[in-house]
Amino acid sequence: MHNPPALSLNPPAARRVAVLGAGIVGLATAWQLQRDGFDVTVIDAQRPGQGASFGNGAQLSYAYVQPLADPSIWAQLPKLLLSRESPFSLRLRLDPAQWAWGLRFLAACRAEVSARSTGTLLALAEESREALQQLLADTQAHCDFTTSGKLVMYGSEASFAAARRQLDLQRALGGAEQHALSLADCLRVEPALAGSAARYVGGIHTPGECAADCARLCDALHGALQARGVRFVLGAPVGALRREGDRLVAVQAGSDWIEADGFVAALGTGVAAFARRLGVSLPVYPLKGYSLTLDVPAGGGLAPNVSVTDAQRKLVFARLGQRLRVAGLAELAGHDTRIETHRVEQLRRAAREVFPLACAGTEARPWAGLRPATPTGVPILGRVGGAPANLLFNAGHGALGFTLAAGSARRLSRHWQGVAERPRAAAALIRSAARPAENSA
Repeated sequence: MHNPPALSLNPPAARRVAVLGAGIVGLATAWQLQRDGFDVTVIDAQRPGQGASFGNGAQLSYAYVQPLADPSIWAQLPKLLLSRESPFSLRLRLDPAQWAWGLRFLAACRAEVSARSTGTLLALAEESREALQQLLADTQAHCDFTTSGKLVMYGSEASFAAARRQLDLQRALGGAEQHALSLADCLRVEPALAGSAARYVGGIHTPGECAADCARLCDALHGALQARGVRFVLGAPVGALRREGDRLVAVQAGSDWIEADGFVAALGTGVAAFARRLGVSLPVYPLKGYSLTLDVPAGGGLAPNVSVTDAQRKLVFARLGQRLRVAGLAELAGHDTRIETHRVEQLRRAAREVFPLACAGTEARPWAGLRPATPTGVPILGRVGGAPANLLFNAGHGALGFTLAAGSARRLSRHWQGVAERPRAAAALIRSAARPAENSA
């Protein structure tokens, strides 16, 4: 009921690799492969960074990786199905893929699955932190990167107690430094919360968390990779596939045929349809999310400097230079990218309530995008049974795509180099958590 197992891969000398997809996951993969000596071509129907990467929540959430599939979902099901205001909503459709994904998701809403997924994601997130630092140093990308930390705020004693239990779990798993803070301590960390202090009882502070503008990083990576000889084939989707035995030898993009020794499918929400063309079923389905981008008022202290998450509303607030990104909501509603007015107003209202001085009367630029999600929240990395032997998948990161992109790219490059993957663990719990899905994250 979980992600399909990836198989061990001992590829021939794959020096030419085609990366299918130019979001942050595909671009980070292209950067890592080029850095490791591969000849890389990137293919996408759009310009780089135009999908889920464009308007995401901007938080690099290395320590806060608890998957959406959690036992608490069961008590919330009536609201998820019926309420237009729920932060996570199910909009049932006549779509067998949606129903299959939903059943797998509910099967994953168990404590032991959530704990195992958390351990797997923490290990990958820590590797991704290191890899992104290397990427930023290597490319000198200008993307409003900050290391101001993160506060997750809770509005009830019950939810705050549950957060402290999750903190204890992540601490046992060898996670990053985190602290449970009283409301007064939260306000000392982020004074801009003073206008909404009555809504909260406390929070979890992670000093080492970061934020950045993913779209700007994609633009910078596009330029840097072109300068280093990476070929981009843009403006046409992946068309016909040329397969010989158990190998994929070429893909068509527009009028071009791109031949390669190896391929990486980093197609976001399009990866499941691509896999079906090869006779493979992947449990990846879109979770629609929304964001608003606001200009920060000139007065100091009105907008937050620390990244903030409102746990009850499941909304994130990230400072990007002179802008504030407000993002959240998750709709299981198919491939619909329309910007719904009531969802935009829901974000506006929440922003005004959390940061009333910064967000009142400020013009907001709305966006909606589709996050490619697996039922467990653990991405699919590597080869999948039934697919060509020289095709690796890098897909299903959900809301953690930006956070996990660089670490996922590093693992994919190691696959091509034939380097054995060892679980990165600071505690025995991470080793046991990672073992069942060691090739899928």
